[in-house]
Amino acid sequence: MKKGRKGTYRKIRIALAAIFFLCVTLLFLDFTGTAHQWLGWTARIQLLPALLALNIGVIIALVALTLLMGRVYCSVICPLGVMQDIFGWLGKKSKRNRYSFSPAKKTLRYSMLAVMALAIILGIGSVVALLAPYSAYGRIAQNLLQPIWIWGNDLLADWAASRDSYAFHHADVWLRGTATFAIAAATLAILGFLAWRNGRTYCNTICPVGTMLGFLSRFSLLKPVIDTSKCNGCGLCARNCKGACIDSKNHAIDYSRCVACMDCLEKCSQGAISYTIARKTAHTAESNPAGTDSSRRAFMTAAVAAGTTALLKAEEKTVDGGLAAITEKKIPARTTPIVPPGARGIKHLTRHCTGCQLCVAVCPNGVLRPSTDPETLMQPRSSYERGYCRPECTRCSEVCPAGAIVKIDRADKSSIQIGHAVWIKENCVPLTDGVECGNCARHCPVGAIQMISSDSESPDSPKIPVVNAERCIGCGACENLCPARPFSAIYVEGHERHRTI
Repeated sequence: MKKGRKGTYRKIRIALAAIFFLCVTLLFLDFTGTAHQWLGWTARIQLLPALLALNIGVIIALVALTLLMGRVYCSVICPLGVMQDIFGWLGKKSKRNRYSFSPAKKTLRYSMLAVMALAIILGIGSVVALLAPYSAYGRIAQNLLQPIWIWGNDLLADWAASRDSYAFHHADVWLRGTATFAIAAATLAILGFLAWRNGRTYCNTICPVGTMLGFLSRFSLLKPVIDTSKCNGCGLCARNCKGACIDSKNHAIDYSRCVACMDCLEKCSQGAISYTIARKTAHTAESNPAGTDSSRRAFMTAAVAAGTTALLKAEEKTVDGGLAAITEKKIPARTTPIVPPGARGIKHLTRHCTGCQLCVAVCPNGVLRPSTDPETLMQPRSSYERGYCRPECTRCSEVCPAGAIVKIDRADKSSIQIGHAVWIKENCVPLTDGVECGNCARHCPVGAIQMISSDSESPDSPKIPVVNAERCIGCGACENLCPARPFSAIYVEGHERHRTI
């Protein structure tokens, strides 16, 4: 294979990776909800969300792609993988030829895959959220990059307004979850350092998606193959392999860790490495039969667990106003948390959500924020201090790639009961301050609140709200627009399982 063609392969891979990376990043940066119409497919083709959503077409396509070309998913489609390549490229600026071959840490790799499968089966969303590579990058983009994007938008809006143009509008920048922000920052710092120093350490030791695809890539049709008749043993390929999977001394490549980045092809000055159909005689770094059998058994164990998870999922799938500043509100102590319409209930959301924060990023009313509960850490929860869940908005259901929030339309949303309003007599301003209010009743979109006299024997007594719990959908308009401070006199209690009214 000619050197120019080898360089072309690498350039094509880099160009495609850049396109996918920018598209996924823009999907998380966008706060208007319009980018999903064009770029939403980049989230749906991520492997773990596709598995949880039982998106069979995407799963088959990714498996076929891996069996044909190796782990190109990790070097082109996965945004966390591309982000690590960026840090690795920055590391090359300080020191070239700095990598070296290291044996595969099979026990750790397959243990992490088994942990992920077990977490999915048991519905431990916090573990899934921490290990999922797409979700990890989503949190980084939403928590660390989106604020910068919004600040830039606000500067542009100010500049346009100074010229009597209102094509842009301001958006609030606020911290949706301290724990999630800290996890996102720590993830960026740790993975960035590891990639800058050692390349694809995370992908080939911790990432369960990488381990799963790594097993399949061992049987791929196209692979980097070393021609021993041309190789002079210089080791330049191994010193530039970010996956640490090339054993140049033994002319062997560990295909389970190779991400098909094509760097070795370009670096080989002898033309001894080619990306071609691998022969049975080709050397690999996994030549130990006992080790191979052990790895295969470990993978099959995890695969059975993942298959069981899939079966479980298949069975389971049968007007504005306000009298005070919203920012002064405090979160009430809800007995049951509120999850978005389309989530079907807490159990369904917990089992499917990967905590990617895409729904949080596109919520236009500041309703969704990450959970702080250890069992559901970083999964979306609804709260109404900054806004309420408007009946006409269905953005969160439109963007979820994992099926945790099923797509609904406006008619569906107006009839889905995610909770019910509860009145707190001690906080109600007609009783505490002796003033007329009725804000909750005026703004209830389904007419579930009526104002009645607080004293049935005195028609002129202060009016207080009465909630029809059977009619209430739990949108939070009453809680958000209640003038009582610091706690509203009416708040929404969530439902474990949603129902249609």
